[in-house]
Amino acid sequence: MPKKIMRIIFLISIYLCTLSCKNMTTIKEPQAKKEKKVLSIHNDERIDNYYWLKDKENKEVISYLEEENAYYEKMTANTKEFQNTLFEEMKSRIKEDDSSVPYFYNGYWYITKFEKGKEYPIYLRKKGTLEAKEEILFDCNEMAKGYDYFHLTGVSVSPDNTKAAFAVDTFSRRKYLIQIKDLKTGEILPNKIKNTTGGSTWANDNTHLFYTKKNETTLRAESILRHDISNPEKEDALIYHEEDDTFSTYVFGSKSREYIFIGSHSTLTTEVRFIDANKPNDTFKVVQNRERGLEYSVNYFKGDFYILTNEGGATNFKLVKTSVSKPAKENWKTIIPYRESTLLEDIDIFNNFMTITERSEGLTKIRIISHDKKQDYFIPIEGETYTLYNTTNIEFNTSKIRYNYSSLTEPSTIAEFDTETKKIEVLKRQEVLDDNFKSKNYTSYRLWATAKDGVKIPMSVVHRKDTELNENTPLLLYAYGSYGYTIDPYFSSIRLSLLDRGFVFAIAHIRGGEYMGREWYENGKMLSKKNTFFDFISCSEYLIEEKLTSPKHLYALGGSAGGLLMGAIVNESPELYNGVIAAVPFVDVITTMLDDSIPLTTSEYDEWGNPNNKEYYDYIKGYSPYDNVKAQEYPNLLITAGLHDSQVQYWEPAKWAAKLREYRTNNNLLFLKTNMDSGHSGKSGRFDSIKEIAEEYAFLLSLENKN
Repeated sequence: MPKKIMRIIFLISIYLCTLSCKNMTTIKEPQAKKEKKVLSIHNDERIDNYYWLKDKENKEVISYLEEENAYYEKMTANTKEFQNTLFEEMKSRIKEDDSSVPYFYNGYWYITKFEKGKEYPIYLRKKGTLEAKEEILFDCNEMAKGYDYFHLTGVSVSPDNTKAAFAVDTFSRRKYLIQIKDLKTGEILPNKIKNTTGGSTWANDNTHLFYTKKNETTLRAESILRHDISNPEKEDALIYHEEDDTFSTYVFGSKSREYIFIGSHSTLTTEVRFIDANKPNDTFKVVQNRERGLEYSVNYFKGDFYILTNEGGATNFKLVKTSVSKPAKENWKTIIPYRESTLLEDIDIFNNFMTITERSEGLTKIRIISHDKKQDYFIPIEGETYTLYNTTNIEFNTSKIRYNYSSLTEPSTIAEFDTETKKIEVLKRQEVLDDNFKSKNYTSYRLWATAKDGVKIPMSVVHRKDTELNENTPLLLYAYGSYGYTIDPYFSSIRLSLLDRGFVFAIAHIRGGEYMGREWYENGKMLSKKNTFFDFISCSEYLIEEKLTSPKHLYALGGSAGGLLMGAIVNESPELYNGVIAAVPFVDVITTMLDDSIPLTTSEYDEWGNPNNKEYYDYIKGYSPYDNVKAQEYPNLLITAGLHDSQVQYWEPAKWAAKLREYRTNNNLLFLKTNMDSGHSGKSGRFDSIKEIAEEYAFLLSLENKN
């Protein structure tokens, strides 16, 4: 559909919505009751009038959340038809009967497929060749029946191909139940291993399975157990328990299937243990004892461990190797030295070569180095801003590498590079089922804003080429900015529903992520966390100053820790934004970080700081969104929560919304929408999740039309 016609239809639908909006002005906003709670530490008192919302068993709490949901439904009833239009539009671009690129592993081709009209994937395999009869391992559509939420993960096939471990979460709490399926008979074995992370690793005897158990209360991944599939779960052997509650633990196997590793990690520190995968009853040995600030990851190749590490001040990491018999750091020999300008993100080792994923100036490249050192080059990639990463490369004895490339204008492409012929074969390109979509109609590029301290902050920007950029242009600015997690610019067919309606979309690569290297992360956490918020504000101000938009047309979006970002910017600079979406936002930072019974608290002291220490308490109190709500005008706000969220407890956004209602001095929209059936990631179905995005887009587009 031509852009002009689409715009006319959009305006008509919104105009009709606006007419019916006049009947909504009498709808009364929910008001949470106030119960004074005094929170004291470091001779400082905080008054929390909405602390009572933490009690999920209290019927009044559920009643309040339902009241907020009812208010949201009534206030947005006039946009329901438009939401459905957006949903159907987004859904129509997605190939329903789709399948993954098959990959070969241990004698079988593995494929994941989706069937038309179904929400969940089907996992299958074919023996030997792709022409062989398909064997369905798991049909999640059948398994999900009767559940409001369903997620299958951790599929792990035994070395002899006769059994598969798998894990299921039906409550959206990320507490996975592991079971084992006999692939010869189709029978599910009776043992049920509860409260796990979902992942598991087979020993080479096809009998023993290693897995990670979570703490019942805090959900910290704290123990590694060994399960004998012929014995009940209660007889599982405790192999390792992580005593330090700031660490989590996990188990994994080497690509060569020769070793099994146990890793322990905190934000700043790593420790890895190992055994021979043929000897599951052996005692695990330590590669290198933990030292605060020392991080490392381990790969195995022909008698040596290859280790990515920051040892010796290598902030952006270096690659070393050492023999399995002498793994400690005094024996580490440097293979690729530390470079200040280049972050070593990952390595993958094959029989004749290895690949190194490097990041420089925000852009990733895949480097190939042969083991004989005769070849050292990069896979050729072009573009000013893009996403690039190694994808499924399970096979060890191969000359080919699979990688994924996409950009804000180019759909996701899975390609295979042959290290012998140097040829690239495109295996699959994401289909966009829209006859009017052409990549050439859109443009993407980077802009650089100047932060308060003079640092240049990059933004990746996309819009239609025929979109006029001026003060009346609607622009959605997105960011995350925590945990060193980098948001690379990726293609989204769903996002076209904004771009084709005249929006510009931008990603702010703010500090707290690792877009510009490890220092970028270090300068956006702990006592430097405020850089994250001020970087986003600086990006917003730049876009306005350059007349690419204006405060009446600028919108912001962030979720989880990115929701914390949203809370901070609306407290600090509310006048910059017309609307803000804060999805499952982490906004009550001090209260959460002082409660070590809450999931994630202790393991994140090195991210935010431990407020039991007064220095960190004072710093966090200076930005914690809930603690800094004040009497001022706030932009239009859509806040979402998940009742069963284990990452950000539902009461954080609920308390924040209640306090905002109390303090704000204007009548802009303020919605709290709580999903009563799901958790941190929202709905689990393939298309159900799109409905939530359609609601968010309808919120933004409706606001824009009122200007």
